[in-house]
Amino acid sequence: MKRIITLSLMAIACLSMQAQTKKDVKILAKSDGIYMRPCPEAIVDKKTKLKIVLWPNTENNSWHENMGCINNVPVVDVENIFPQLGQLPKGESYSPVVWQLTEENNETVLHCYFRMPADIVENFWLCSDECVILDKKTGTIYRSRRTVPDCYGKVFCFKGKEGAVVDFQIFFPKLPETVKEIAIYGVPNWYMRGMDVDLYFQSGNFLGVERDPYNYDDVPQFHKPHLVAEAKNYDKDNHETWAIYDDAHLIKPVKDGTYAMWRTPEATYLAEACEMNWMREYFGRGGNTILLDQQGHRYKCKDVQDYPNDNLFWVEGVTGDHFAIVYVFEPIPLHIENVTLVVPEGEPFAMWGANWSGKVENLNINELRQNQRLFDYHPREVVK
Repeated sequence: MKRIITLSLMAIACLSMQAQTKKDVKILAKSDGIYMRPCPEAIVDKKTKLKIVLWPNTENNSWHENMGCINNVPVVDVENIFPQLGQLPKGESYSPVVWQLTEENNETVLHCYFRMPADIVENFWLCSDECVILDKKTGTIYRSRRTVPDCYGKVFCFKGKEGAVVDFQIFFPKLPETVKEIAIYGVPNWYMRGMDVDLYFQSGNFLGVERDPYNYDDVPQFHKPHLVAEAKNYDKDNHETWAIYDDAHLIKPVKDGTYAMWRTPEATYLAEACEMNWMREYFGRGGNTILLDQQGHRYKCKDVQDYPNDNLFWVEGVTGDHFAIVYVFEPIPLHIENVTLVVPEGEPFAMWGANWSGKVENLNINELRQNQRLFDYHPREVVK
């Protein structure tokens, strides 16, 4: 688009929720991506032959008691909850972490899952009284009560089979059903230092359209714009050489910066909502637009559906129109749940009000798939 950007990457956790009941357990929320905790190289104990990792960044808790090794950390199979976890290579350079928030036996439980990078992890920290859940609407704070295993407020080491997934559990008071938006604090090894979470469960009912995150979408069908005039000897510094379009794919008004996504085996389609501030407005992207996943893989923008790719162009319509431009990227694997949209800063061009600043936006794929309905064709209605 006409706003385009300098590369600076930040990973912000975006969240997806789903409803599920299993015995007396209600799932309130879960991490929508797998986050990698870098860990130092393991050393091998000469006597026991066991691999040992000294966990970093715990020195700030040096005033807390070190309780030594604990042996009763629950081991779980979470690949049915996070199938993508099983697709990650096992290694010592990083350890993936995921989490799940549940309601169990009249309490709220935060399950913090951690894949063992070695046989023993030393110098580890889970949480203390600083671990709370904040109701962002009312300001009510729900303080953590205890942990399983019992390591509350202590530095510790723990044992397990290398590659196994352990389940640290933090218990809170039961959240009222009226709570919808929360922030979780005080679990640094799971990046929870005020992490925002939306709860989509009210009385066990899921709010919104539920989609299977591990199935492909159909190729989206958009109304094709009408080409009024082709580009003539295109020159970015001469607006009279730009192509002109009208009869765009109109949509209902949405918030600025709204996107939707469709994933197919051949391509990823990212629709962006655009607003007409004038009866004729220019659009375009500056090239080298990518989607970047949390593992650092890049997915290039291959095309712009029905509009020029890279070149500037005009769109004619009515002031106040909202319409869609669809970018076509390389296919994203189904296990990827978060991506960062990176649009580099564009090359300057001669035009009044030209703005080629770039942008970096963190996108949650499941949320974008829920937005597909926002991009249904909506014919213009003008009252005179």
